Amino acid sequence: MNTSEHRTLLMSGVGIVAAACLVVALVSGGSNTSTSPNDSTSTSSSSLVDIEPVTSVPDTDSSTVPGTDPGDITGEEPTSDEPCVMTVRSLAGGDTGPSVTCLQEALIVAGFLNTAATGVYDNATAVAVEKLQTDRDLFVDGKTGRETALSLGVWPDENSLVIRTPPPTPGAVDLLGYELSSVATSGPDAPPLPPNSGSGRRLVYERAGQRIWAVGEDNVVIRSWLVSGSKYNNETPGSHAVYSRSDVSTAWNGKAFLYKMVRWLKTDIGAIGFHALPIHRADNTPYQTDAELGTRLSGGCQRQANLDADFTWDFAQIGTPVIVI
Repeated sequence: MNTSEHRTLLMSGVGIVAAACLVVALVSGGSNTSTSPNDSTSTSSSSLVDIEPVTSVPDTDSSTVPGTDPGDITGEEPTSDEPCVMTVRSLAGGDTGPSVTCLQEALIVAGFLNTAATGVYDNATAVAVEKLQTDRDLFVDGKTGRETALSLGVWPDENSLVIRTPPPTPGAVDLLGYELSSVATSGPDAPPLPPNSGSGRRLVYERAGQRIWAVGEDNVVIRSWLVSGSKYNNETPGSHAVYSRSDVSTAWNGKAFLYKMVRWLKTDIGAIGFHALPIHRADNTPYQTDAELGTRLSGGCQRQANLDADFTWDFAQIGTPVIVI
């Protein structure tokens, strides 16, 4: 073997040894759990060998995630488990606030409004409400009251506002000696009077709770009972007075007898007042039961159990104040 051939063979051997050393170094560095912060090669190798299983995803701010942009679609925003509801009894043109936004969002979902929810009851909202009312055979006026809100699912749960007291013992009477109905109570057993409900001898009617209080001169609750008031927004709140009474009357549509009618409000289509459970003219059967009192079922008047109607008839003479809340 000449000198040139010997040198070539020697260099080949050195190359093989160097390559082997490099492989050993890489493997040794990759299995080392202590790495230098500045050694990117070691860090990369470690991530391939020692990475732990992912059991949770940390919270991230999309503004700091590479590749995101305000224009990227990153998914729907989380929505509340509870649907929104109106917090007012009625809405009309010019109204603003969260209840309007809630209404508009429901109209958009139902397919009646094709503009964004702005929180302003504008002309587009009124037109959308009219379309809904026409489509669902409701009274068409472009305003949002109980029936319209109910049809959209944005009316609050009324049952949560109704206080049902335990039925009285048979033969129990109120502070004036009148027998209590199954939905009536008296004195300290009655739910407290609503705030700002007047003073002196009066009747107080709370629409939200479907309850009436008969109050004496000394502001003591003589009797309190549940009623079935109007499904519509026609029970005008404020201070009223009994102006007319009838032993028996006929409903505005001629289909029902209304016994012991005590009127406190006039409307365009008839009077509104307290009366006993209405009776069908056709077959002399009641429209509802006492157990259904506390639920809005009438077209305007306040239906009462017959025992409560007897009391009201004697208590509420012409001129008796009626405070509606």
